[in-house]
Amino acid sequence: MLRIVSWNINSIRKRLYQLAELADEYAPDVVCLQETKVSDDDFPHQAVAGAGFAHRAIYGFGGRNGVAILSRHPLSDVVAHDRRGKRDGRHISARVTPKNAEPFVAHSLYVPAGGDVPDPTVNARFADKLTFIDDTADFLSAEHGFRDRVVLTGDLNIAPLPSDVWNHKLMSRRIGHTPHDIAAMERLRRSLNWIDVVREVIPPDDPVFTWWSYRQTEFLVDSKGWRLDHVWVSPGLKDAIAGAEVLVSARNWRPPSDHAPVMVTLR
Repeated sequence: MLRIVSWNINSIRKRLYQLAELADEYAPDVVCLQETKVSDDDFPHQAVAGAGFAHRAIYGFGGRNGVAILSRHPLSDVVAHDRRGKRDGRHISARVTPKNAEPFVAHSLYVPAGGDVPDPTVNARFADKLTFIDDTADFLSAEHGFRDRVVLTGDLNIAPLPSDVWNHKLMSRRIGHTPHDIAAMERLRRSLNWIDVVREVIPPDDPVFTWWSYRQTEFLVDSKGWRLDHVWVSPGLKDAIAGAEVLVSARNWRPPSDHAPVMVTLR
């Protein structure tokens, strides 16, 4: 079995203890991070290696954004990608070669949030988000074939299903769950006929959340969440899916990220 985690860690230097706890409690083979908020020169390699991840692919500038792939298995073909002509540390990929198993390509992606006004014609940040997604979809469809073994992870900043938000009617007017967001995410999904692993395991009508506002001190009681974090696999890995879960308990680790890790298991 191979365990892959996607987690918006919201500053890796602030949450090295939580990363070590994640490694100890769940023993993931690969952890794909978003919002590391650290430049490549300042990345805490020693602490991350001490947590068990001897192999690392990183892409960050410090203070914002930043993505990484941490692995217990060798990484090769590491590429830092620049979407829509901007160098802003939002996409990295690497080939993972597990012992006694076929290699696969992992992507860690951090999609822009998009601001507040849910109209891309007047909100440049929302238009940039949609452009980022379309650019990524074009890249993935050109880079990979349907038979390739590929895992796409990340904070995609979109909750596509009504059961992915705590109030579908209300959230439909909020960026992240608007028709624009959902259509863009569907275009991204079609780029390789990706399989949404969580929804392959958990029925689409069941509420699943990965993000809760910091304002919710009793976030499980309030249950006003969104499913913004995703792990997808290419059709070539569909038959390998063995499990998926949101590690909700990690949302209580101190200091918490506002995102909980998503873990999938592949045979």
